[in-house]
Amino acid sequence: MKLIVGLGNSGNKYKNNRHNVGFMVVDKIVTSNKVQVTRGPNPKLVICYSLHNNITLAQPQIFMNESGKAVKKIIAHFGVKLADLWIVHDDLDLRLGTYKIQNGVGPKLHYGISSIEEYLGAKDFWRVRIGVDNRFAGDRVAGEKYVLQDFRKEEMEVLKKVFDEVCKNLTNKLIA
Repeated sequence: MKLIVGLGNSGNKYKNNRHNVGFMVVDKIVTSNKVQVTRGPNPKLVICYSLHNNITLAQPQIFMNESGKAVKKIIAHFGVKLADLWIVHDDLDLRLGTYKIQNGVGPKLHYGISSIEEYLGAKDFWRVRIGVDNRFAGDRVAGEKYVLQDFRKEEMEVLKKVFDEVCKNLTNKLIA
């Protein structure tokens, strides 16, 4: 079984934040496919969806920086191997409109990813790194503050195209 975990912060306050692109990708997959809510380890900890019988989608319902706790429980609950774990997250090292899918390679600093690596005691899982940086030299808001800002309307239009590509790419890699 393969597991796709979208990282984000739960609640309407964070819904359109840059930090929530992982949730947004899972939401796109859910609305674009026939999925069923699946019983996960704890609905207060994580929402899970079943896709194509061999793929589970998950959205941890705790703060991003504590994601490792939820991911570890999901992996144990479903018996997922690290090679079949795909984490979708925002990345300030990448410009808005870009993404990378890599195994064991991540941003210089991302507390959600650091938490997962710490709880799992490993780094060798897949990362779907979605670029969210749209700052320029005169607009260098600190990263921790910037990722909690909402996307502007024109930025969301750029992201829709990225989400389409990411979903297509993930589908090709995981269902093939």
